[in-house]
Amino acid sequence: MATIKLTQDNFEDEVMNSNIPVIIDFWASWCMPCQMMGPVFESLSNEYKGNLVFGKVNTEEEQGLAAAFQVRSIPTLAVVYQGKVIDQIFGFAPKEILKEKIEKILAKTR
Repeated sequence: MATIKLTQDNFEDEVMNSNIPVIIDFWASWCMPCQMMGPVFESLSNEYKGNLVFGKVNTEEEQGLAAAFQVRSIPTLAVVYQGKVIDQIFGFAPKEILKEKIEKILAKTR
């Protein structure tokens, strides 16, 4: 498993202090599009290992993090680089579409 479970306790170290971009999947167990996104997110985490950190925030358990990112619908993917949100992706996206979006985001950080 190449994704990191993000919580209030590890968020600063794993996200804010990361020297590479972090993509965060805000999800919930009851959300069907979130369940569909899970395997896609996990697969991409293996492909981009070393170039992009993949983290998951369970919005039911970490309501403070969801509020801090103003998550209004799920799944929401937020990309954080150097402590700032540089992009967001809303809703489910198939792997190839999500991969295209990630490539464009990574191009901004190079």
